Amino acid sequence: MVGDEFYKPFLHNITTSYNFIHPSGGGHSIIPGPATTSNQDILLYLHTKQRLSALIEAAGPALLKGSLTGLEKESLRVGPDGSIAQTPHPAALGSALTHPWITTDYSEALLEFITPPLDGATAARTYLRDLQHFVYLRLERELLWSSSMPCVVADGASIPVAQYGTSNLGMMKTVYRRGLGYRYGRVMQVIAGVHYNYSFSDAFWKTWQQLEADTGPLQDFISSQYFALIRNLQRFGWLIPYLFGSSPAVCKSFLVGKPTILENFNDTTYYGAYATSLRMCDIGYQNSLENEVGFKANYDNLDAYVASLTRAIETPSSRFTEIGVKVDGIYRQLNANMLQIENEYYSSVRPKQVPEYNEKPSLALQRRGVRYVELRSLDINIFDPLGISETQCRFVETFMAFCLLHDSPVISDLERKEIDENLDAVAYRGREPGLNLQHNGETQPLQQWAAELCAAMEEFAACLDNNEDGTPYQAALQIQQAAVADPDKTLSAQVLAGMREHNEGYFHFAQRMSKQHQLYFLSLKHNAAQFETFSASVRQSLDRQRSMEAANSESFDDFLKNYFTQTL
Repeated sequence: MVGDEFYKPFLHNITTSYNFIHPSGGGHSIIPGPATTSNQDILLYLHTKQRLSALIEAAGPALLKGSLTGLEKESLRVGPDGSIAQTPHPAALGSALTHPWITTDYSEALLEFITPPLDGATAARTYLRDLQHFVYLRLERELLWSSSMPCVVADGASIPVAQYGTSNLGMMKTVYRRGLGYRYGRVMQVIAGVHYNYSFSDAFWKTWQQLEADTGPLQDFISSQYFALIRNLQRFGWLIPYLFGSSPAVCKSFLVGKPTILENFNDTTYYGAYATSLRMCDIGYQNSLENEVGFKANYDNLDAYVASLTRAIETPSSRFTEIGVKVDGIYRQLNANMLQIENEYYSSVRPKQVPEYNEKPSLALQRRGVRYVELRSLDINIFDPLGISETQCRFVETFMAFCLLHDSPVISDLERKEIDENLDAVAYRGREPGLNLQHNGETQPLQQWAAELCAAMEEFAACLDNNEDGTPYQAALQIQQAAVADPDKTLSAQVLAGMREHNEGYFHFAQRMSKQHQLYFLSLKHNAAQFETFSASVRQSLDRQRSMEAANSESFDDFLKNYFTQTL
């Protein structure tokens, strides 16, 4: 195969002091030998391939096919002039507090579409399409903004904070968002993205646990393996904004007069000549105060992760104390701690478990383990009406499988620094000729490293293509390999090319694409049965919110106290 051919030039330097331990023998250990860093990486890629072969031998290539995919897409509602909508969340869409699939994120104008976990990307995208179609038919003279970065931002005050009603849970959600505005500014909170939720099948986990000779509880094994996956998604996660970043430019209004290192594109637009995803760099919503606040999540294992988050939500921050918590009888934030709640911590990927009612996310993880992972580093694909293409989904699924089976040691302080620097470098300069990234204390050309990773994924794509019509996973991977070889084929390069072709700034480009997408949705034939289900969900969500508000039985102060004192 192509992957094998890619590795051959390196193999003559690898000495026999390396020994693979077959997965069925109960381990992954590689005995170190006198090889260069790049040779060691090649051995790790081959070891990953060996694990995949063991899985296929044990249960057949269909084992990876039972996975579930869910998609979340954020989209700003904007007026005809592109400015952020000042209207409330439309009642025709149901309650943002209780509707399972249509809600809001930070702002009343920032819609969030959520699909259930479904059997594959095609089903998830179809559901996402139908949700957006349903919403478009209920909007009045408003557009769904097609890009991750907002435009026509007057100031923070022009961004309405999401409202969730008078129930204690609804008030908590609003106060949390109000706190984010005080802590980081409202403008940062209306950046939009796509989240890719993914879980492997029960059959996969049972087979993988047997091959690993793990005799502990299955859920403990699943959680530990998901954390291994998460660590690799962070190590190699710069590949996502390189390939799929589509925010290389930003409206000048977004920076609200702040100084920037970005270049002038025209009178209305700043851009990075080689930028991929300004959403993912320090002008986007990141925990940019991490060093000052003194918190970093620990991904060694589930217990370490929960402990690190628990410390952050229980430790006061002098900076946030200055804001005040309850001032003149009104809550400005939930508390003055490093994090108000766990979800405040920004990460490109999160371990997830579904909370029960008002359960703290960290307790849900402790009680029931990791259920799925949420990849959060995808910009909205401005060229696709749905916000994410089938090709992207198939590549991400291949990437997930590779990252799970690849060796994943705990992340050292040095590697954590490398991960952060690599992500920032790719966000700002990912298409820069000759760009080097940091890897195991050495520099490595981005294109070389990306080519190695893609080559290592080839057999995973072939495995996922089993029982498919044609080879869609391999085709998706080949498209990204072409973008690795030629940065002009990345989404970010295509955005800038489109702006230059039409002689327009970022706002006019995004507005033009938004109108095209509106026409796409309005021209669709609706699925009557699906739309009736959505309509029923609207009615049920409004009824549920009213019931919750009528059932308030304690003060908001007591509600918060009880929430934060939850224990196992």
